[in-house]
Amino acid sequence: MSLSFSQPEIRLRRWSVNRLALNLLLGVAVWAIVGAGCVCVGSTGQIGWPASSAIRDIRVEIVLLSSLIGAALGAAGVVYQAILRNPLADPYLLGVSSGASLCAYAWRFPLVWWSLGESFFAAISQQAFAFGGALTVVAIVLVLATRRGRLQPVTLLLVGVIVNSINGALFLLLDALKPQITQGIGGPMSFLIGGIQTNLTRGQEYAAAIVIMAAGIVPFYLAGQLNVATLNEAEAEALGVRIQRLRWTALIAASVITAAAVSISGPIGFVGLICPHMARKIVGADHRRLLPWATAFGAALLCVADAVSRLLVAQKLAGTRLPVGVLTALLGGPFFLLLLRENKSMRPE
Repeated sequence: MSLSFSQPEIRLRRWSVNRLALNLLLGVAVWAIVGAGCVCVGSTGQIGWPASSAIRDIRVEIVLLSSLIGAALGAAGVVYQAILRNPLADPYLLGVSSGASLCAYAWRFPLVWWSLGESFFAAISQQAFAFGGALTVVAIVLVLATRRGRLQPVTLLLVGVIVNSINGALFLLLDALKPQITQGIGGPMSFLIGGIQTNLTRGQEYAAAIVIMAAGIVPFYLAGQLNVATLNEAEAEALGVRIQRLRWTALIAASVITAAAVSISGPIGFVGLICPHMARKIVGADHRRLLPWATAFGAALLCVADAVSRLLVAQKLAGTRLPVGVLTALLGGPFFLLLLRENKSMRPE
């Protein structure tokens, strides 16, 4: 089975509200079923709906937080793949996640965080820091990967890998200078690998949810136009789409979504790569169907990854709960290699 990236058939005919609502509802239904199953998985070996309301509330909160982050990364992956015309584009592989995570970490330095406390305004400022890091990385990657006005797919990935390495080194340097910053918030590994944090303030959770949902409206609104994002400027203009404005608007929206998710989770990898391709195989390449389903699959995937982490502890196969970033990397690494092998168009001539 080929996992290659296929261009969607160009259709700009406006969808009815009913058709959009149907795709959204079906995607939500799939996520709800998976999420309910994940609530039934405990780290103590108990399988089934929690009898205690306190335990149930904790698990539901974790499932909702996992879903929010996974949905954001899934949606961002769809946008990056369409706008950059690259089937291997992903917030993690492009270095966007690590850039946002690094700046979200820098936000915790005393000059910024301690002066603002734990207010909702402080959480919003964290989102702003993360977005600045994400947008900076996007700009660097695009500049270095563009040659004679065209993006080079292989160069794009190489630059992303290098930027990831630099961001990781910068984080370790900052952590060595101020090691106490990561105490009590999951340690440095949570900023390098990514996981579901259980010690977030309500302000951080609400700020991330508000930013993700607000910015997430943009890709859904532009879903029909994303079908022509792979065309050149003349062809897109002939179809009534201002391609440059579309690309910048979608890139900024995807970077905001990624930054909001990464600011509270760290750089969780490969969700934005796996879910769009899974959805594309099921519902096709039309972004008006693809985007809702990839978003739902992202939410479901991260819920399952967190449930598997709890299950490994319950079965004594792991001494502690693994960050979900470890599990998504174990799944996404082979998937990436398979996709790279199958997609001949990504190979340099």
